Amino acid sequence: MTTVKDSVHDYIELCPTAEALLDTAAMQRLRYVRQLSTVQLVYPSANHTRFEHSLGVYHLASRAVDQLGLEAALADRLRAAALVHDVGHGPFGHQTEAAIERHLGRHHDEIEWLLADTELGGVLEDRGLDPREIAATVDGRGPLGELVSGTLDVDRMDYLVRDAHHTGVPYGTIDHSRLLYALRVVDGELALEDGTVATAESALIARTLMNATVYRHHVSRIAGAMLDRASERLLVDDVVDPEAFARLTDAELLAAFEEHDPTADFATRIRERDLYKRALWARRETVPEDVVGLEYDRTRTVEREIADAADVDSSAVIVDSPSEPTSPESRAKILVDGDVRRLEERSALVAGLDACAREVWRLGVYAPEEHIEDVRAAASTILAVEADATR
Repeated sequence: MTTVKDSVHDYIELCPTAEALLDTAAMQRLRYVRQLSTVQLVYPSANHTRFEHSLGVYHLASRAVDQLGLEAALADRLRAAALVHDVGHGPFGHQTEAAIERHLGRHHDEIEWLLADTELGGVLEDRGLDPREIAATVDGRGPLGELVSGTLDVDRMDYLVRDAHHTGVPYGTIDHSRLLYALRVVDGELALEDGTVATAESALIARTLMNATVYRHHVSRIAGAMLDRASERLLVDDVVDPEAFARLTDAELLAAFEEHDPTADFATRIRERDLYKRALWARRETVPEDVVGLEYDRTRTVEREIADAADVDSSAVIVDSPSEPTSPESRAKILVDGDVRRLEERSALVAGLDACAREVWRLGVYAPEEHIEDVRAAASTILAVEADATR
């Protein structure tokens, strides 16, 4: 059996199916897609890839199916799904996902098309695995699909620990070994033993803290918003076919930006970390309800209104209004006296963490440094947000 040395899990043993899947072009592409995308502009050592993460998720899934004593066919299905779960990601991962969804109408977890169109599907079929079933498991459907994509899945267990390791931020450290050991199958669903409430809470705390310090850091958000706008321009101008766009690597996308005049400046700014700055950075309680979680078309309209009022080009204004924060881990199932309940019903911490997630929410309006003051004044008026209450 082949083993791979991993920075987080030490040695990972690969079954023959995993070896064959890893040798496909679709999986090798993940070597060139960073796991944390533009977070590297904040934490320089965060240069790990979705390939490494995929190996880690496979490793944890393998431990889980062994611990649960699942029958061979289901265990093989879950291991394979865990390994390929991120193969549908576009360049820069989540930060181009919205553009891909707008043009192709699919989420990165929806990979049935990919398994049908690449050698991945053939590898699965050659080993007695149904590509459609693997795709369903990646999307959290089918028997125990929640192990791969659920409220407290092996994906989350790996990325929290891995991202903490590579950023040097300690907040993502969780006891994933205890969580795996406590997994039980109850009426066809995964649940944790009652004695692991504190362990499950620690995962929820870890994600909340990682969101605040890593995943939603303002520099990464600004760079991600710039990536989204440049990606949209590339696609609208028919420079890259949407299907081809979704299969680019990070470097290939930046090169495509550079070769197209309307997006060349974005490429230079991202490469040189010469990013837009915060004109507005407003807390949730200062933002009107109709400005929270703006739809894309409405966002672009507001950007043009702000640009007109500030007398700058429309490309010089980016509005970034996230949706209301959620905590899917709070819905993890806990086994209590033989009954399955949600973690939020057993934990007094969950409500407080939900409030914490709301506390770190911010509305962002970004612009080149030379236009900050004009954009701030225009955005404050149009969005009805006090300019002096934006930190």
